[in-house]
Amino acid sequence: WMLRDLVALLCIGIALAPAFKMRFWNIGAEGQVLMGGFATAICMMYLGGKLPTPLLFLTMFLTSVIAGAVWSFIPAFFKANWNTNETLFTLMMNYVAIQLVSYYTNIWRGQASSLGTINMGTKIGWFPKMFGHDFTLNIIIVAVLTVLVYVYLKYTKHGYEISVVGESERTARYVGIKVDKVIIRTMILSGALCALMGFVMTSGIDHTLTTTIVDSRGFTAVMVSWMSKFNPFIMIAASLLLVTMDRGAGEISTAFSLNQSFADILTGIILFFIIATEFFITYKVTLRKSSKKEA
Repeated sequence: WMLRDLVALLCIGIALAPAFKMRFWNIGAEGQVLMGGFATAICMMYLGGKLPTPLLFLTMFLTSVIAGAVWSFIPAFFKANWNTNETLFTLMMNYVAIQLVSYYTNIWRGQASSLGTINMGTKIGWFPKMFGHDFTLNIIIVAVLTVLVYVYLKYTKHGYEISVVGESERTARYVGIKVDKVIIRTMILSGALCALMGFVMTSGIDHTLTTTIVDSRGFTAVMVSWMSKFNPFIMIAASLLLVTMDRGAGEISTAFSLNQSFADILTGIILFFIIATEFFITYKVTLRKSSKKEA
């Protein structure tokens, strides 16, 4: 269960890393993951039993990734062409995604806030068990993704262009990098990877779709990505830290008969002090004595 929560948070953090390294503040992971899960749920409901299992999984994967890519392309396009504020744009896209899922959930299931367990009897579209566990395939997918994104950012031309654009757009333009193209391409990748987690959540973890399926991991993953300096391997430790803190704070709340809000407050305080240390790492305070000039 710990690994299940770890890979969910880690995958979203890794998905945000390319955009953040480019200094494109993608706060829309919540919506991009949700759109991936939305596309997956549609395939499970309408194509389950009509396609062979391998083709069904391929269709679910492709539709979810395309949905996330399209969802992230919209703010990237506006940023590249009209220099809109990507933070507000991607944040607002979250609410559009939530209401879109809520609208179709109400159509499909009346006033229910959830689709319920999709294909509960047949388990069509569910990830298969591997080595006797439900979440083994999830772990394998995210482990492979971690290595691939690290190689992409560290050793490829695209990764180099992302770094240059993140350091200085003027420098990037001066050396001949097409900044607008890099912005759009990187955001499409970021949104597609976020949607991949939506595919994993719907098919491999929850087997349902709700407006709260992401459970604020899209915002928590911002912390994971930022604290790790956009290094996918360091994100493993950062994700483990946050998952462990959340679990530990929950146990403390239970032991002392407190509600879950206390656990969130405690986790928030710890994160606040972790972030505060960045100031002392980045800046150095020096005191200089003023010397009087001799006449």
